[in-house]
Amino acid sequence: MYTIKRAAELTGVPAATLRAWERRYDVVEPRRTDAGYRIYDEESLERIRDMTALLEDGWSASNAAAEVERRRLADHTPTRQPPPSPAAPPLPGVDPSPATTAERAAATSRLIEAAARLDPAGVARVLDEQLSRASYELVVDDWLMPALEEVGLAWADGRISIAGEHLVAHAVLRRLAAAYDAAGNRPPGPAVIVGLPAGVHHELGIFAFAVALRRLGVNTVHLGPDLPSPAWSAALDAHSARYAVLSVPGPEDIPAARELVEMLRASHGGVSVFVGGGRQDDLDGPGVTRLGHAIAPAAAEVAAILV
Repeated sequence: MYTIKRAAELTGVPAATLRAWERRYDVVEPRRTDAGYRIYDEESLERIRDMTALLEDGWSASNAAAEVERRRLADHTPTRQPPPSPAAPPLPGVDPSPATTAERAAATSRLIEAAARLDPAGVARVLDEQLSRASYELVVDDWLMPALEEVGLAWADGRISIAGEHLVAHAVLRRLAAAYDAAGNRPPGPAVIVGLPAGVHHELGIFAFAVALRRLGVNTVHLGPDLPSPAWSAALDAHSARYAVLSVPGPEDIPAARELVEMLRASHGGVSVFVGGGRQDDLDGPGVTRLGHAIAPAAAEVAAILV
């Protein structure tokens, strides 16, 4: 058994990052001593090493964590050679992104540096540069979502302040809002209610999905974060909607998401519920469809059902 300091030494992952991975992605669940100190076993170290290997191969943090958990559930034997990183298939008529892996990594580094300086112009410059390189869908899956994961880790490591993280988040939020408005709505057609359960506030992923869905011509009603269950019910009724999309970003969001799904089953039995986010696998049952961890394919899957 190892302390967090020793675990960090053995895996090469800073203690602050280990705590962030535990809090954000539930990569490991170390035991606690009577005094409250974290204790790691050999299996935990293997999971940390697998997570590190996937990140080095270009996986986003959320996708890497999901893969580590999938392997654990499969046979409890962590593998040492991860498979190639899954790539989101381009939508019809869209050319592949011209940005290389090195260019995307460099852009992420510049974004974090600008956040550390609390430089809004620098943050805007990196975001606008990347969003102009290729289609919205490719940039979001190939760069934006992984970059936001890295910004979160930079905050956890102390490389940027909470103010820097908020600066980036709000800059992204403004651009997503502009893209959502630019896509327009195309009624008539079945409405899809998109939002987050009560108490859930990490909205960039679900908003990015709402933009992608709207760009596919779907009548999308995005209601944002922290939406109480009665408000979901009212929105479904107001739009005669039979489809709802929500996200479960972290482990702390699971109870609220489960409560919402149970309410929808009880009050709107004919509604199909689609779930995304890092902890989507914790929701199951009839009428629940998991969308995976890439935004463009998830939006395309929902849109195809509505055709």
